[in-house]
Amino acid sequence: MRRVELTVAYDGTNYAGWQVQDNALTVEEVLNRALKELTGEEIAVTGASRTDAGVHARGNLAVFDTASPIPPEKFARALSARLPKDICVVSSREVPEDYHPRRVKTRKTYEYRILNSRTPDPLRRLYTWHRYEPLDVTRMQQAAAYLVGEHDFASFCSPHTQAKTTVRTIHALTVERADDEIRLRVTGNGFLYNMVRIIAGTLAEVGRGQTAPEKIPEILAACDREASGPTAPPQGLTLIAITPEADDPENTEK
Repeated sequence: MRRVELTVAYDGTNYAGWQVQDNALTVEEVLNRALKELTGEEIAVTGASRTDAGVHARGNLAVFDTASPIPPEKFARALSARLPKDICVVSSREVPEDYHPRRVKTRKTYEYRILNSRTPDPLRRLYTWHRYEPLDVTRMQQAAAYLVGEHDFASFCSPHTQAKTTVRTIHALTVERADDEIRLRVTGNGFLYNMVRIIAGTLAEVGRGQTAPEKIPEILAACDREASGPTAPPQGLTLIAITPEADDPENTEK
């Protein structure tokens, strides 16, 4: 048996998230079906990030075990040919048999896109959150700076989380405007349930003048979901990449 890692990109619009569910179509389920068709084996992939319904990805990771003689690097093209147009395997490679994508230290990068215009754009409705009120990017940047570093992000997490700890580290958080889009890009060592979407919703409140940038430390200290802003909708969120932490000895082999 060999273990193969896939880098997977997908448009999450038509899926109920990544993880297999009993009564809804998911990205993981579609990948499993394509692998069975290709190899003849009953295969269940293990993903690095369980994205929610409607969330997109350019670089999610998944691994699976197989006895197939197909060269590991050939799985990407062979699977993409069997997948719907909204899912693509970008690359594939063999990894050590004990490698698990959720048990190694990584950095995850997400991007959240806000369409800040007076009118909606039907062509971008599936990939942005439309906000018609003018948003002050400078204020949003000031607020974002308070979130960088290690903090207890309980205020930026769904109360239904099953995480053992709500402490996370954000390595970088940028807010930039490109024409009528505001793009938030955040890199961290891990994210809580709905954390990036709550950050986006809170920064939008700052941008429209409802919350002062200087209030962010107070929101963090409250450790209360009620203290932060709304949860931004899923369609504006994309998982950009998952990369190994350079100081993790387990990752030096990959």
